[in-house]
Amino acid sequence: MSPRQITVLGECVADAFARPASAPNELDLHVLPGGGPANTAVALARLGTPSRFLARLSGDVFGRLFRDHLEASGVDLSHAVAASEPSTLAVAELDAHGQAAYAFHAQGTADWQWSSAELAGVDLSSTACLHTGSLALVREPGAAAVEEFLATASSRATISIDPNVRPLLVHPETYRAKLRRWCDLADILRLSEEDLRLLLPATSLEQACDVWHAAGARLVVVTRGADGALVSLDGERMHVPAVTTRVVDTVGAGDSFTAGLLHHLGARGLLGGRLTALRLGEVAESCLFAAHVAALTCSVAGPNPPWQSQLPQYASQIIA
Repeated sequence: MSPRQITVLGECVADAFARPASAPNELDLHVLPGGGPANTAVALARLGTPSRFLARLSGDVFGRLFRDHLEASGVDLSHAVAASEPSTLAVAELDAHGQAAYAFHAQGTADWQWSSAELAGVDLSSTACLHTGSLALVREPGAAAVEEFLATASSRATISIDPNVRPLLVHPETYRAKLRRWCDLADILRLSEEDLRLLLPATSLEQACDVWHAAGARLVVVTRGADGALVSLDGERMHVPAVTTRVVDTVGAGDSFTAGLLHHLGARGLLGGRLTALRLGEVAESCLFAAHVAALTCSVAGPNPPWQSQLPQYASQIIA
């Protein structure tokens, strides 16, 4: 069965990785296109799911880089807004384990300026799932328009949300205040264990899942890095192990996991409604595929998910 289109809404960020320069008192920045929603849209397209990205892309040097990267990956940009504002820049430092810490330059940038008029003409008739989250769902002035669009779309498509909490830009309390509303709109909530600690501190994974189920989300997936993922479908739970790989860095791993999950569900015709026919075993199978995609992303530098044709080749990098 060919997967139906998945529409992704959100930001595209210039990820600048700091490197020592050859000259003293200088620093080189290696810039890659990133941003959680953009990474997810790219990974979906590379896996073979028709992927459309609703973004506000600047006309600056970074915006042109984003557009070229997305189009080269096969992402549909027919509804991307040509924005006059500058692109968002994130300067990343990697620790010894490949984990990135970010400093954001995001004041007044293109990603957060959504208006209801820009989203009003988007046709979702061919969309099985709308995925969003991260900063575009909380940064004003556009966050209200994005949430309004989600509410409208929820009657037509499966809704997937990844909060992707960024406490340096938005206080976790803002996410906490909005999360119950998001769960009421969402069918799928995918978040990391780090997100969980910021959103519901001193709460177990199982208790957190129950809170979000009670708020309306049918499927909650908590990714835990090397410890795998916890899958909770209406309170029925299963642990999915991680796939061990040689880690270059973890940038984009969570976004690739989300794309792998949605791609696998969509390819089996399980997206497009309220997931009423979904079974735990089907989710676990999709999460195991997603774990492979995330592991392969970790095996290369930056947010560079594998293409479908490269999966067998890249699988050799996974440690059995």
